[in-house]
Amino acid sequence: TNPVKGNASERAMVLSTSTCSSKRPGNFSTHLPVLPSGSPILSKARSLMSLCPMKWLFVPSITVYLLLTAVFFARSASAQSVPPLEKIQNQDDLNKAVVSLDAALFDAYNRCDLLKFASFLDEHVEFYHDQGGVTLGRDALTETVKKNICGTTTRELVPGTLQVYYMKGYGAIEMGVHRFHHPGHPEIADGEGRFVHLWHYSDGAWKITRVLSYDHHSAGK
Repeated sequence: TNPVKGNASERAMVLSTSTCSSKRPGNFSTHLPVLPSGSPILSKARSLMSLCPMKWLFVPSITVYLLLTAVFFARSASAQSVPPLEKIQNQDDLNKAVVSLDAALFDAYNRCDLLKFASFLDEHVEFYHDQGGVTLGRDALTETVKKNICGTTTRELVPGTLQVYYMKGYGAIEMGVHRFHHPGHPEIADGEGRFVHLWHYSDGAWKITRVLSYDHHSAGK
């Protein structure tokens, strides 16, 4: 039995501290990347690095950040409350799964929780917008949300517009209409648009691989 609990990424990080030496002075906290207070990555960093702080002094900060980001995405995947594709037995199950995914995705979007938002995106996601053009990759799309959405825009799914279709061996297609509000910015009119999300179930998690965002217009028109 493996005495080190956790997923593969966490075990690798814990085991890498087993050969550390306590003779080297230093404070590992000064070598952490700058992260928001309360960040799950920061919490994970402090708990893991406290196991063997001296060795972590000699790991480049960007490497630590990337490793911990990988751990966060792995935990986010395992934390999804949506059943796996093979457990979905009928259309009602599929509808509930996609409604749950949509709600979690846009709760993160509306709160500007970018780490959570990104956890629902495939690394190579493709986003096609009728007015903004094409955005390729999870990092680029998350950065676009950070620059253009955070602090100015929230999204609401228009009731009665959601359509969900099963994709055998892959996941599901989600289609609908959503409305965008701009709290605190009365000079910006609310807008509406249609969307298509292609959800892929793989490695224990649902992620979006393709997005079509189109037919944008002022709300009510």
